[in-house]
Amino acid sequence: MAAAPKPKPVALDLATAGVPEVRAGLTSGAFTSVDLVGAYLERIQAISIDGPHLNAVRAINPAVYQEARALDKERKAGTVRGPLHGVPVLLKDNIDVKGMPTTAGSIALGNSYPADDAPIVKELREAGAVILGKVNLSEFANFITSGMPSGYSSLGGQVLNPYDASQTPSGSSSGSGVAAATGMAPLTIGTETSGSILSPAQASSVVGVKPTVGLVSRTGIIPISASQDTAGPMVKTVYDAAALLSAIAGVDPEDAATTDNPLAGTDFTGVLTEDALDGARIGYVANNNPLYQDALAALEAQGATLVPVTVANTSAPSILVQEFKRDMNAYLDRLPDAAPMQTFDDIRQYNIDHPEGQKFGQLYFDLGAQVDLEDPEQLAAYEANRDRGIAETRAAIDSVLEKNDLDAIVSSSGTTGVGARAGYPSVSVPMGYAANNLRPSSIVFLGTAWAEPELLALAYDYEQATQLRRTPEEINPSLFRCVTVQDAWAAGCTTIPTHQGR
Repeated sequence: MAAAPKPKPVALDLATAGVPEVRAGLTSGAFTSVDLVGAYLERIQAISIDGPHLNAVRAINPAVYQEARALDKERKAGTVRGPLHGVPVLLKDNIDVKGMPTTAGSIALGNSYPADDAPIVKELREAGAVILGKVNLSEFANFITSGMPSGYSSLGGQVLNPYDASQTPSGSSSGSGVAAATGMAPLTIGTETSGSILSPAQASSVVGVKPTVGLVSRTGIIPISASQDTAGPMVKTVYDAAALLSAIAGVDPEDAATTDNPLAGTDFTGVLTEDALDGARIGYVANNNPLYQDALAALEAQGATLVPVTVANTSAPSILVQEFKRDMNAYLDRLPDAAPMQTFDDIRQYNIDHPEGQKFGQLYFDLGAQVDLEDPEQLAAYEANRDRGIAETRAAIDSVLEKNDLDAIVSSSGTTGVGARAGYPSVSVPMGYAANNLRPSSIVFLGTAWAEPELLALAYDYEQATQLRRTPEEINPSLFRCVTVQDAWAAGCTTIPTHQGR
């Protein structure tokens, strides 16, 4: 690891700064990428490791300063790769970064180093982003067992919710949501199979984008289900989500779902407008949440016509267990020959031999071990359920959109499951904090396949009109009051006496 320089003060509010603010400072020369990395690492130390110990960040990229210096050198020479040049990003620790282990939070994979970056990491590097490090997650993306707390893993421990430490950070992209909410990096990436971006985005009051399956490569990402897995942005604003999605959307020859991606190369920031809701027809799923009622009123105030709708889900059985072993083995097969775990069964056996690796059990590994897709009967049943589930959920969403001539459907999270099964995109935006406990809520925009431009535009208009997001420090200041020694003395925090001179 390159020697860490002495941190320099950065004139930037890291708690609120997004891509535009970071880019402005880098462009003006107010600070360098190296300065920025140092500032974010100090903040990670203060609130993820020390202080309230939110435990969102699992590991720092050992080459982060080297990479930041190289990007600073490029900028000084007049080369700027794009809007993310020099901007730090944190990745969920199921995404391959060369030189760092990809662990999924499991002690079984604590020393599992990939041979190369995942394609989305290569795209981030090509865009000029600085890979700051990896964040914690619910172990194996919350598909090791049932009943495990969200944000817990045997390797990383428990992630805490910065808005209310008594509440779940949700998952499985717990660390991504918490790191984004608290400004540990301007950009973070999570992954979703069913709710793993949208749910923690709501819990941490950030913008989350669950893309169409096939918009973003899944190669080099520890999987659950090829039918439903995707990676996506978890950030403070819709603009930042659009900027990040622009960098990672593409075509990957190793991921067949991306072959016909019609949005590869799209600059999603270019579709953002503050009048997208004017004249739009929005279907809404009924919910009595007062914040949701306020959100619907805001949509109408921006010129949208609201139509009550019901979106049915499929009764087809889940296929996640059936795909788990097959897809995990496909990921493991890409690892170097010296990788500690070569197969799904290796991981399961490791946990049997090391009970600390399965504090809450490993139900889904046990169920997955019983699946044999080479058995014609099992294969036929799986394929029938997979195809039926996808067809019925897509028909349920598309029929509502078409019948009512809608631009999108909104809910307060009631469409998460049906959207995930369909492989369709959703965008989650903060819609305020409950009057009785200040816990966050979000509104979710759902659309048909490849509707990201429309959804982001609608979400941006709503966000700009309402401006409801608040930082955890504003909503839950007591958690952050004793972060530094200086703050501690000023706030009357409990401190440990030094007993100097006794």
